[in-house]
This record gives sequence, C-alpha cells and structure tokens, in this order.
Amino acid sequence: MKQAPEHLVNLIEPIVEGLGYECVGIEYNPHPKHGLLRVYIDSENGILVDDCSKVSHQISGVMDVEDPIQGNYHLEISSPGEDRPFFKVSQFQRYIGSTVLVNLFKAINGRRKITGLITKVEDDIITFQEGEQVFEVPFIAMSKARLVPEYLIEKGGRSGK
Repeated sequence: MKQAPEHLVNLIEPIVEGLGYECVGIEYNPHPKHGLLRVYIDSENGILVDDCSKVSHQISGVMDVEDPIQGNYHLEISSPGEDRPFFKVSQFQRYIGSTVLVNLFKAINGRRKITGLITKVEDDIITFQEGEQVFEVPFIAMSKARLVPEYLIEKGGRSGK
C-alpha cells in the first residue's frame, strides 16, 4: 500500500478535518479494476462505525464531483487501530518513547525492517533504538511504519528480524 498522491491528500484532508476528525493518513493503491483508497481517521473519543460512515458519505460526494481518480476504486474509511500507521514526521514526534515497526526501501546496516523505540526526531531523521543498536533513519527511506501495541511488546510479540 502506498501513501496517496498529494492532490488526493489536499482534497481529502480538509474534508475530514472539517468534520472534526484528525486525518491520520491516506493510502492509495491504484488498480484498473479494484483500486483502493483508504482514509484513516481519529478523534479524542475514538472512532465508531457511524463516524466512518459520515466521513465516507462526505468524501464520496466530493470525489464524485471532482473525479480525481481514473477508473474504479473502493473507498474505505478506517480508524488507525492499536497498530496505527505513520504517515508524517510529526506522528513519530508524538510517539517518542513508543516502539515502531519500520520497513525500509533499502537496507540500513543490513536491515530492511527495524522494530525499535523512537528516541529522537530531528528534522526528518527519526532515531530508533533496538536493543543495543541505534538507527538514524530518514523519513523518506521508510516504505511503511506502524506503532507496535504495548500488549505485543509485553508478550514479546513482534520482532524486526
């Protein structure tokens, strides 16, 4: 899944925020027959099905008028969940001290996946600590990043190896 092009973000983000929700991120996977546009929303009170329905209705209306996507696609509105995806540097900043699973476009120190604690965010460089190893990763080098829920860490769940 890849992050949506900027023109879709610029179209959708104001709709979500205008309805009183945080637009966590937008993924777009184009495909001629079954593309997918997924919008992650959040709020201080959490997200219910009614919230997703309300946002879906508004976005669908604008998408029908603006028609920014060629071909067929499925619109999905979702809460970010416990293993929330990260789309912006500011999201790493907000979760300093939390563990994140990061997939990289190219290996850094022989690794394409890192499961580490966010220790610092400076400009667009995120510093992770995994055991004794420290990784300084440019945001642009990440293909995907997700929060690792506390209950998985406590049970020794996910591993970056």
